[in-house]
Amino acid sequence: MPEHYRRLAALLGALTALGPLGVDMYLPAFPAMGADLAASPAAIQRTLAVFLLGMAAGQLVYGPLSDRVGRRLPLMIGMVVFTLASIGCALARSADALVALRLLQALGGCVGVVVARAVVRDLCDERGAVRMMSMLMLAMGAAPILAPMLGGWLLAALDWRAIFWFLAIYGAVALLVMQQWLPESLPVEQRRQDGLGQVMLVYVQLLRDRRFLSHALAGALPMAGLFAYLVGSPNLLMQVHGLGPLEYGMAFGGNAFGLILASQVISRLVRRRQPSQLLVVTLSLLAVAGIGVVLAVLSGALLPLLAAFFLYLALMGSVLPLSSALAMAPMGRMAGSASALMGTLQFGIGAVVGAVLGAFGGTSALAMGVLIALAGSGGLAAHLLLKRSAAGA
Repeated sequence: MPEHYRRLAALLGALTALGPLGVDMYLPAFPAMGADLAASPAAIQRTLAVFLLGMAAGQLVYGPLSDRVGRRLPLMIGMVVFTLASIGCALARSADALVALRLLQALGGCVGVVVARAVVRDLCDERGAVRMMSMLMLAMGAAPILAPMLGGWLLAALDWRAIFWFLAIYGAVALLVMQQWLPESLPVEQRRQDGLGQVMLVYVQLLRDRRFLSHALAGALPMAGLFAYLVGSPNLLMQVHGLGPLEYGMAFGGNAFGLILASQVISRLVRRRQPSQLLVVTLSLLAVAGIGVVLAVLSGALLPLLAAFFLYLALMGSVLPLSSALAMAPMGRMAGSASALMGTLQFGIGAVVGAVLGAFGGTSALAMGVLIALAGSGGLAAHLLLKRSAAGA
């Protein structure tokens, strides 16, 4: 891949990392935040729930906007909102204020995911898009490893507010770098001139496009398994299996490393194999890994459970770039809207999974395992059924 594409991948990776940083970095600070703001654990947990909600909803706005005015302007608007909201979070004096500001922070930060995918679609063919998406997975995999550790260091050295000051600085620096180095990838003559009604019709058209949905759900449904792991694994591994915080962090980091490794493997395989064929293979393996999580939970054995988690999350590093590239390839002038709808499906389904596990208090290992198995198998089934239906049509 040429050097300027590597630089572009690094810039877009910094944007896609906004979501993982916003979710994972402040998790170690939950007890400190509750004590400082005199808030219950449930109130602090709402700050995470509204962030996921904002990540899902905001993308529906930025997608059509980026198709209409280009990629750079919505990106700059979103980054300004993210930076200012992060400053507000650092200054918040109540849990209610923090909840509102976290929603605003997500509504700004979600622009990175939308624009990154749209820019890749603008500049790359199908195979090139898979390779570029695989490079973006480096950021998606590294952020969950580094974010909790960095948050813990800031919490130990300063306090929980320093975490949000860091996010504000990150947003400001990213804004300056993107302003200087990120080119406008959507020419004026290719931009849409839609009104609100036409925007809604574009989303309806996408939801009726079985080929698009076959690839979008191939990524969104397995993503639900990732959210189930994030919500349920702390209790299962630390409370049930007795891992300490350091051991849990090592297991968490190992899974993220697997995701990074698989994303780079698929980047090389796509040079010799059709992306559509690779997607079916990886989805099949993912479904097997999801079933393996259930069997490992039922066995009560730690090592098989860790192996099943690793396999499932590593395969996500292959499924996500493949499904994203294939879904976006034929979108043309609807690339921003298609990217937004994909992101909304991913975070929306993830929020539902979080709510389901929340009904169990995050303590049911079997419920988590079943959700992961359904997510993996559902991704494969949805892809095959919708693809067959599209071919028949």
